[in-house]
Amino acid sequence: MKLVPHWHRDTRMTTDLRRALIIVAPPNPVVAAWRWRYEIVLLAALAASLTLAIISIGVWPTIGALTVTTLTVLFWPPARQLVVDRAWCIITTHRVRVGCAEAMIYSSRGKIPIIVWTSHQPFGERVLLWCRAGTSVDDFVTTRAILTSACWAQDVAVLPDTRPHLVTLDVIRRPPYNHTSGPAGNRATDPPNWPSPRPGDEERT
Repeated sequence: MKLVPHWHRDTRMTTDLRRALIIVAPPNPVVAAWRWRYEIVLLAALAASLTLAIISIGVWPTIGALTVTTLTVLFWPPARQLVVDRAWCIITTHRVRVGCAEAMIYSSRGKIPIIVWTSHQPFGERVLLWCRAGTSVDDFVTTRAILTSACWAQDVAVLPDTRPHLVTLDVIRRPPYNHTSGPAGNRATDPPNWPSPRPGDEERT
């Protein structure tokens, strides 16, 4: 009986080399639909709403209502900010997945960590991830620069969780950033070093 060598279990090979030889697994249709659920729901809801509106009130009144709604979102600051914040949460979710793939943060089966949720924060977005077997918080700490670039952010802070399979990423787009504000008060690992304010900066803010 011929034995198939399990090269990925060879302790002489480094983790980076093992991952470099692994192809990121494409998502199956269910996972892909889940990752794009917000866009799918938004398009479906928009199509259904427009169809019902046209049937109920006609084409031109529907166009008028759509125009008013669009102008309200564009020119009413609270509505515009709400839409922008939610859009960045969705964008960040996709960019974190790209960052994990580019930083080779995935299991021996090519599976990247699972994004549990993403929330808006004053500094940007906070992302909670479930680390699959074979990945850990250390992978995120050593690849912060790659994750920052992938997320189009100023910096990314990594906050360990009391549960070792969870890790929180703070995607920082706007300073200042309080690195003690993470889950359960955990400090960020290798927090960002923002430049110290210069004399007179307080007067200009």
